Amino acid sequence: MRTTTAPDAAETVAELVARQWGDHRPGLMYGAGAADSAGPTVLSRHRTAQEAAARAALLADLLPAGAEPHVGVLLDNTPEFPSWLGAAALAGAAVAGINPTRRGPELARDILHTDCRILVTEPAHLPLLRGLDLPGVRLLVTGTEEYAALLAPYADAEPGEARVRPGGPRPDTRLLLYFTSGSTGAPKAAVCSQGRLAAAGGSLARHFSVTPDDVHYVCMPLFHGNAVIADWLPALAAGAPVALRRRFSASAFLDDVRAYGATYFTYVGRAVQYLLATEPRPDDREHRLRLGFGTEAGAVDAARFAERFGVRLVEGYGATEGGASVQRCPGTPQGALGRAAPGDDLAVVDPETGRECPPARLDARGRLLNGDEAIGELVNRGRSLFEGYWRNPDAEAARTRHGWYWTGDLFFRDPEGFLYFAGRTDDRLRVDSENLAAAVIENVLARWEAAAAVAVYAVPDEVAGDQVMAALALREGAAFDPEAFAAFLAAQPDLGTKMAPRYVRILDELPVTATNKIHRVALRRAGFLGPGPVWHRTGGAYRPLGAEDLSALLAAYGAQGRRELLDR
Repeated sequence: MRTTTAPDAAETVAELVARQWGDHRPGLMYGAGAADSAGPTVLSRHRTAQEAAARAALLADLLPAGAEPHVGVLLDNTPEFPSWLGAAALAGAAVAGINPTRRGPELARDILHTDCRILVTEPAHLPLLRGLDLPGVRLLVTGTEEYAALLAPYADAEPGEARVRPGGPRPDTRLLLYFTSGSTGAPKAAVCSQGRLAAAGGSLARHFSVTPDDVHYVCMPLFHGNAVIADWLPALAAGAPVALRRRFSASAFLDDVRAYGATYFTYVGRAVQYLLATEPRPDDREHRLRLGFGTEAGAVDAARFAERFGVRLVEGYGATEGGASVQRCPGTPQGALGRAAPGDDLAVVDPETGRECPPARLDARGRLLNGDEAIGELVNRGRSLFEGYWRNPDAEAARTRHGWYWTGDLFFRDPEGFLYFAGRTDDRLRVDSENLAAAVIENVLARWEAAAAVAVYAVPDEVAGDQVMAALALREGAAFDPEAFAAFLAAQPDLGTKMAPRYVRILDELPVTATNKIHRVALRRAGFLGPGPVWHRTGGAYRPLGAEDLSALLAAYGAQGRRELLDR
C-alpha cells in the first residue's frame, strides 16, 4: 500500500543524506541481472548514509590544504557513484561527473578544468587514463585492496563529522559541476548548489507523489544531470530506494524493472525509441512501473510506449544550469510541455532580432502550421536560477546576454501560452531562406510505422543554405520502401513544402552519445558521404545515391565553391 506523506523540505542535500541515518528501509539496490547473482543486492538507507559518511571523512583528509573541494567521478552507475555524491554533500565538496566517452586530451581537460585533486574511478576505466598528464590529481580506484584499506579507518564515521570547509555545507555550497552536452566547443561545467538541488529534488518528489513505496530505476548515466537531479534526488527527498543499472540496456530494461520492483525511471534522448524497438513480449505490461519522466520522447513515441507498456511518459524541461523551467499543469495539450514555472518570465524570441515570435497556429490535430515564424529560442526574461559555469566567463556572458537567460533551445508557444519543444538552436536548418527546426520534422517522420528511430539534421546545399537530411533506423524486419516513404510524406498535412528530406540514410541503429542522445555532430559530419545506403529525392521520388549521382553532386558543389563545406 502506498503511503502519501509529503517529504519535509530540506535546505541542503547534506540534510537529505543525513536523514537516512538510522532508517533501515531499503535505500540502494544493484546487481539485478548479473550472471552470478540470485537477485539484487539491497543496502538500507542507514547503510547508504554510512557509506557516504565514510567517504566524506576520507575526502576531508585527502584534499590538499587550499585546494578546491572538487572530486572527479569517472564511474559507471555503480554503488560507488551515489556514495560519493552523498559524501560530497556531507563534506561540503563538489562532484565533477566525468564522461567516460571522452578520450585523451579532452578527458584530461575535463578533469583539470574542474580543478579535481581527487579522481575516483574503477578498474574498467583505467585504460582511459593511461598516458594522460594529470598533475596533482590523486587516483582512487574502487574495488581494489588499496581502496578498501584507505576507507577502513573511516568505517565508523557519522554524517556531519567531516567537513572540508569551516561551518559545513550551506544552501549556496557547490555540490555538482556537471558538464553540458553541447554539440560545439569544449563542454561547459554548470555549477549546481546544494540548496537548488535540494529544492529541485523535493519539488519533483511532491509533483510526482513519490513515496517510500516507490523504487527509482536509474538507468541513465549518473555523470549527467538527468539521472541525479530527476531520479536520485527526488528518491532521496521522499525516502524511496534507488536501483542502479551500470549502463542503459534496452533488452534488459523490463527484466531489471521487474527484479527491482521499479515504479519510476527517467530517460533522455532516444532511449524510448530503443525500448520500443525491442521485440514485443506477452508480459510487456507485467511490472510496477507507473511513470517515466524525461525529454525528447515525442508525442508519437509516448503514445506507443503507453499503449505497449501501460506506462505514462511525462515530458519535462529544465536544464542542468537551472536558468529556465517549464512545468506541466492541468489542461496541458498533447505534445506541449506546459507553461513557465512560477517566477520565470519565459518568451520565445527570434535570436537575431530579439523580438518575440508570434503564437503558433495549430490545426485540429495539434500540428504546427506556421513554424517558420513561430519557432524561436526560449529565453527567461525574469528571475533565473542559473549559477554560472566553472571558470568560463565567456560562456556565462553568452548565456545571459542583454540581461536574459538564453536556453539555446527552440520552442513555440500556442495562443494559450503552452510551450512546445522544437529542438536545439544548433539543430535549426535554413532551406530556401526558410528557418526549419529539426525536432518538428522528426516528429512528423516518427509517425512512419517502419521507423524505429529518426534523426534530422542539416547538410549544405550546393548553392546556398541547407538541405534536410534524415537518418532512419528501421524496425526489425522492415526494409526501406522509397515509394511508400514518399507516399507517407505526401499524406502529412503539417509537413511543409521545405521539410521533406532531400537525403535519407538507412542505418542499423543511430549513433548516440554517452547520455543516449543522438550524436548529431557525427551525423552532420558524415552528411551523405558516410557509410550506409543513402537515398536522394529527385522529382518527388527517392532513389539510391549511386556513384554517378554522387560524382555529379560533388561537381555541383565544386562549381559553386562549396565543396569544402562537406568536409567540416
